Amino acid sequence: MTRVCFTLQVDPAKLDAYREAHAAVWPEMLRALADTGWHDYRLFLRPDGLLVGILETEDFAAAQEAMARTEVNARWQAAMAGFFPSLGEARPDQGMVVLDQVFHLEEQLG
Repeated sequence: MTRVCFTLQVDPAKLDAYREAHAAVWPEMLRALADTGWHDYRLFLRPDGLLVGILETEDFAAAQEAMARTEVNARWQAAMAGFFPSLGEARPDQGMVVLDQVFHLEEQLG
């Protein structure tokens, strides 16, 4: 498994609504994520709107492509688009900035 970390910027004026949307993600969206290879997926939100996502997957590009082919993902991305005005016309799942891992304790402990 590979661990992936990414960031996005949520509109700070919409943080409460964003939290509400993620408190009750649609069951079909949850199932699609699990079925397409998104494991131990977590989102963290800073008060200024910085969103950090972490997940584990066998192949992130393949997991993204598989999700992009689902009907529920198209609906979810459309519902979430208003939370990410800095992305313009891009869908939120296309605006992720993937971060490079620069440290891992267990790897260095060997």
